[in-house]
Amino acid sequence: MTDLPDVTEDRALETLDLDLPDDPAEALEVLAGHLLEARSEASSHLADLQRVAADYENYRKRSERDRDGLVASAARRVSEALLPVLDSLDAAAASHPETPGEERFRSGLTSTREQLISVLAAEGVHPIDVSDGDEFDPTIHEAVSGGGDGHLIVTSVMRRGYRVGDRLLRPAMVGVASEDLSTGR
Repeated sequence: MTDLPDVTEDRALETLDLDLPDDPAEALEVLAGHLLEARSEASSHLADLQRVAADYENYRKRSERDRDGLVASAARRVSEALLPVLDSLDAAAASHPETPGEERFRSGLTSTREQLISVLAAEGVHPIDVSDGDEFDPTIHEAVSGGGDGHLIVTSVMRRGYRVGDRLLRPAMVGVASEDLSTGR
């Protein structure tokens, strides 16, 4: 320290609220102790800040997952509600018109059906491929007629099943029968 008072040094000491001893060695010890305390306090505040930042990041990710889950759940519910409409349009498209007016009407229904299929596909809804002769799979088929023991095969498809991504939205409604393993039928 110098003999002449330094305004900057005096202000620093006032800010730190320190009474330094006159002996420079003792003053250095006091300052070093306060410096260690300040560093420890700063490290503690930094650790707290890092914890808060990590908590916020976890909250943000959890909120995003929850929001995505709600959106997916809503899309599944709406898609599931539209499947009976698609079933009706499928039945209308399979009809055989007898007059030119019925043919135009059927054509309009078929166009609407294709639009609905496109909208559902954009939401990740896809039909389950199943046809007569396929092996019965209870995870994607709902057997509503037929039956038997042993190895079952699909004998008819009464209603198409659908998936949303990898999740089953609705099982395919099928008729089943036992396969005769000796003849393959």
